[in-house]
Amino acid sequence: MAAWLCGGAIYHETGYGSDHPLAIARAGLVEDLCRALGWLDETCFVESPVASHAELTRYHEPVYVEAVRRVSDSGLASAEDRTRFGLGTRENPIFPRLYPRAATACGGSIEAARRVLDGGVAFNPGGGTHHGMPARAHGFCYFNDPVLAVLTLLDAGLDRVLYVDLDAHHCDGVQLAFRAEPRVRTISIHEAGRWPGTGAASDRGGGEARNLPVPAGFNDSELDHLMAHAVMPLATEFEPEAVVVTVGADALAGDPLSGLALSNRALWRAVRGLRDLTPRTIVLGGGGYNPWTLGRCWTGLWGMLRGHAPPVPLPPAARALLAGLDCELVDDEDRAPEWLSTLADPPADGPVRAEVAALVEMVTGG
Repeated sequence: MAAWLCGGAIYHETGYGSDHPLAIARAGLVEDLCRALGWLDETCFVESPVASHAELTRYHEPVYVEAVRRVSDSGLASAEDRTRFGLGTRENPIFPRLYPRAATACGGSIEAARRVLDGGVAFNPGGGTHHGMPARAHGFCYFNDPVLAVLTLLDAGLDRVLYVDLDAHHCDGVQLAFRAEPRVRTISIHEAGRWPGTGAASDRGGGEARNLPVPAGFNDSELDHLMAHAVMPLATEFEPEAVVVTVGADALAGDPLSGLALSNRALWRAVRGLRDLTPRTIVLGGGGYNPWTLGRCWTGLWGMLRGHAPPVPLPPAARALLAGLDCELVDDEDRAPEWLSTLADPPADGPVRAEVAALVEMVTGG
């Protein structure tokens, strides 16, 4: 199966300023690690284009797109920008090259959708901005690239697109975008009680949404259980022609902004199962605020998609990249030694708790 990774030089620049959870190495780190492992060359690397105004306004309001461009160029946000558009807040700050960075995330996901129309899998680690609203920045997200990826598939003539979100936070922006769209089914596994506070198990999002809010400490056995008994049956029933998956690394143990406890192995298994459902798969990044767990997870994810086994131990160039990272949100004593020497986490198996098992009937029942 053909596979492409969408990246870009802009991801090697620090975004969001100095005092923000996303001011860490993320998509650029993944690209560097993949190259250090010999897993990325010009046959499979795609330079993410910057989404055009026309492409962005396929979903976002033109006045909002222009506002993002304006504050990015000027470096200033007015009181109206903050109240009307959510721009220039602590959550969604203004920083140099904000507009091209956000538009590149969208361009990568749109290009990923175009690449897989004839079959294959495309991975855009810089994507997954699933909270973006039509005319408002929301939850660190300025635009909504998953929505634009799905719309690209629909515009090309596909009739059924499955969207699965494995981020620790509910995909409120994506669910809202497709609330009245029977051609799209959204399935989200996210931490119960975590911001943005949406995505209750009873929430069907107008018909095709399915939500599985899981408790803190969510482990590998529990994810395997939900994938086998809820997500895959719901996916198979829908008979998708393509699947789009957001793989937030904030669902991993060690992430400072969630309470979930997955290993990256469990996320890789989940994505593998979804990939095998259809001839067309788009994989997106998403949240993740620990650069070591994120970099290792998404690098290993690309390896899985390409059929590469994680080397043990990592070669010196990859270890050097991991050793050179820093993150103010992760204390020194909480940094596991294996974060510097391996890609695959130890398994995080455990009991399937009653509240997790109960979600199966809640989302698959009538």
